[in-house]
Amino acid sequence: MSVKTGLDCIENKWPMELNGRSTGLLVHAASVNRKLKHAVDVIAGRRDVHLRALFGPQHGIRGETQDNMVEWEGSMDVKAGLPVYSLYGHSREPDRNMLENVDVLVIDVQDIGSRYYTFIWTMDLCMRACLLMDKSIVVLDRPNPVNGVSVEGPVLDPAFASFVGGHPLPVRHGMTIGEIGKYLWKEFYPALDFHVVPIEGWNRKTWFEKTGLPWVLPSPNMPSLETATVYPGMCLLEGTNLSEGRGTTRPFEIFGAPFIEPESLVKELNRYRLPGIFFRPMCFRPAFQKYADELCGGAQLHVTKREKFRPFKTGVAVLKAVHDLYPEQFAWKEPPYEYEEVKLPIDILSGTDRLRKDIERGEKLNEMEAWWTEQCREFDITIRKRYLIYE
Repeated sequence: MSVKTGLDCIENKWPMELNGRSTGLLVHAASVNRKLKHAVDVIAGRRDVHLRALFGPQHGIRGETQDNMVEWEGSMDVKAGLPVYSLYGHSREPDRNMLENVDVLVIDVQDIGSRYYTFIWTMDLCMRACLLMDKSIVVLDRPNPVNGVSVEGPVLDPAFASFVGGHPLPVRHGMTIGEIGKYLWKEFYPALDFHVVPIEGWNRKTWFEKTGLPWVLPSPNMPSLETATVYPGMCLLEGTNLSEGRGTTRPFEIFGAPFIEPESLVKELNRYRLPGIFFRPMCFRPAFQKYADELCGGAQLHVTKREKFRPFKTGVAVLKAVHDLYPEQFAWKEPPYEYEEVKLPIDILSGTDRLRKDIERGEKLNEMEAWWTEQCREFDITIRKRYLIYE
């Protein structure tokens, strides 16, 4: 399969919305074309565009910040000779000074198919700012790397909105960033001048390795498609005192804590008979983040049948198993987390406090899965299907 991203497509067919207009560009490290040329170089090299400013989300425009929740300051891009504005620092939303020389903001960022991933919410804040300042937005679409069919997890309750979930979406949303932009536009910013440059040659069932596109780390702890596959569930561990594997070579695939006995944990997890997954007991010593240089017991996830694997259910099973085995040592992480100062991190990640309370009450895993599956079904029927661009 030969898939062309929105960035690839504009090289031969320039959008009319950009002709002769002063342009800003929101990009990150994975904003590359099929030949691994960065979007800044692709667009700055054109004579028919007036590129005025660059904007970067969490981790910067070229992956400058290597850890989670590390703010960064704006600067100058020496090669392009343009100001670079940080949208992950004192402000996560562009202000008037940033946009004063821009008529249209082009957004080209690779999402990984999970509601927690902050790039889609940077897009959301840009949409809000551009509406208020009468600017246009053009999204260069990219494939959902973990396919555009599978949907799983709770739909965010607006009472738990945050920078890891600004509007109702399931955790694994099964949409492209262009489709999410279309949803946000129609539902929340209908007066915005908004456009999507669609992908060519992509089928919703397609996983990333079948697209023919190069994988570039969209964030420093997202090294591979395997990481993105487990992330919709294993990111939940950020809301606990468990290591989610940051500081190892397999973040989100390796997990644990110093108080865990690996064999006991894996035995407990195997009781759930989770589809498409094998837990290998192991020990590890993170180089940074939680439990840096401490020996942790835990496990590694090995996905054996990707189409049957349910990442969110698996992540909840891990939380439930450790909570039940180690009630005195396991703990929910306290705020602050991703700019939320009051609500628990696990609740804003889940998009609800129901998941946490169900685990605390000892609810059965399949009964929990039933309520979030019903939420997904309702969202798919009433919202999601209306904004899908691709068959």
